[in-house]
Amino acid sequence: MPRIDAFLKLGLEQGCSDVHLAVGVPPMLRMHGELLPIKFRELGGAELEGYVNEILTESQRQRFAEGHDLDFSYMSQGVGRFRVNLFRKNTGLGVTLRYIPSRVPRFEELGLPPVAEKITRFRQGLVLVTGSTGTGKSTTLAAAIDAINEREPCNIITLEDPIEFIHPSKRSQVIQREVGTHVPSFSEGLRAALREDPDVILVGEMRDPETITMALLAAETGHLVFGTLHTTSAVKSLDRLLDALPAEQREQGKAFLSQNLHAVLTQTLVRTFDGRGRKAIVEVMLMNKAISNLILNDKTFQIPSQIQMSRDQGMQLMDQALLEAVKNKEVDPDDAYLHANDKKLFARFVTDPDILPPEPR
Repeated sequence: MPRIDAFLKLGLEQGCSDVHLAVGVPPMLRMHGELLPIKFRELGGAELEGYVNEILTESQRQRFAEGHDLDFSYMSQGVGRFRVNLFRKNTGLGVTLRYIPSRVPRFEELGLPPVAEKITRFRQGLVLVTGSTGTGKSTTLAAAIDAINEREPCNIITLEDPIEFIHPSKRSQVIQREVGTHVPSFSEGLRAALREDPDVILVGEMRDPETITMALLAAETGHLVFGTLHTTSAVKSLDRLLDALPAEQREQGKAFLSQNLHAVLTQTLVRTFDGRGRKAIVEVMLMNKAISNLILNDKTFQIPSQIQMSRDQGMQLMDQALLEAVKNKEVDPDDAYLHANDKKLFARFVTDPDILPPEPR
C-alpha cells in the first residue's frame, strides 16, 4: 500500500475535504474550511518525493520531471478516490489531494435552492456554475449529470481535468473524457464531442477564449452545455465570457447570451452555525426578457437589481441568500459577514467584533 494512503485514511476518518502535504511543514487537513496541521513531523523533500512516486505512473513522472504541474485522479484502495494536484514551490514539492465521494449526491442532499434542479430540464443552450476554487462547482454539476442520467435516454459527454465523480451509464450513455489523457485540451475535446452525437456536454472549465467560443457554438447548435468559470457573480461571469471574445464578435456574443444562456449559479461555501460543516450558498440568475435586454444593451451592471426584484422566479443575489441563511441560523454569522458583498447588512449579526472595521473617530 502506498505510504501516502495512511494520511488519506486519517483525513477521511476526521471528515476533511482536502489533505495537504508540502516540504517543510507537517501534513495538514482542510476541516470545514480551515487548514489544520496534524501531529506529525515536518516533511522532508526526499520523504515526500518518495510518497508521491509511489502513486505516479511512468508518464506522469516524466511529465513532472519536465517541470509541469500534474492534475490527476488517484484511487486509494480501501480509502477512496481523490483529485490530486502535484506542484513545486520554493522549498520543494507540494501536493493537494481532494476527496471525491464514491456516490454522486442528489440536489436535495447538497442543500441547494429548489430552483437549482431546473438546470437539468433544459433541452439546449448554456448553463454556468461558477465560484472560486473549492466551492462545490464540480459536485453541483455531477448532481445535474446524474439527474439527467437517471431520467432521460441521452448521450452525455463530459470533459474533465481530471475525471472526478464516476458516472455509470443508467438511462443515458455517459462518456467521460479526461484532458491530458483522452484529449489534449478542453477546446479539442469540444471539437471532437460535436462529432460524437451528444445531447449534453459538460465542460469542466471554460478557461480560454477558444474553449469559450467552442462551448458557445455547441450551445447554439442544439446541445445542452454545462460549464464552469472561476467567477464570483452572475455579472462577472457574463463579462468574462464577453471579454474572451474577439472585439468583432462581441455583438454576436451578446446576442448569443441573451438567447441561449439559461442560468448562472454562483456558489460559495460558508461554515454552518454549529461549526461542524459548510453549507452551499448560491446566487441564482435565470434568463428572462428583462435580463436579456440588459445584456443586449451593455447594461449588465443593472442585472443585480433585476435579480433582487425577481425572487418570485427563484432568483436571488448572494447577499440575499446569505442573509436568509443567517436569519435561519443555518450558517455562522461571522463567516457570512466575511463572504458578504454589502457587509453593513450583516454587521448586526456578527459575534466577533474584531472582524468589524474600526469605527471612524
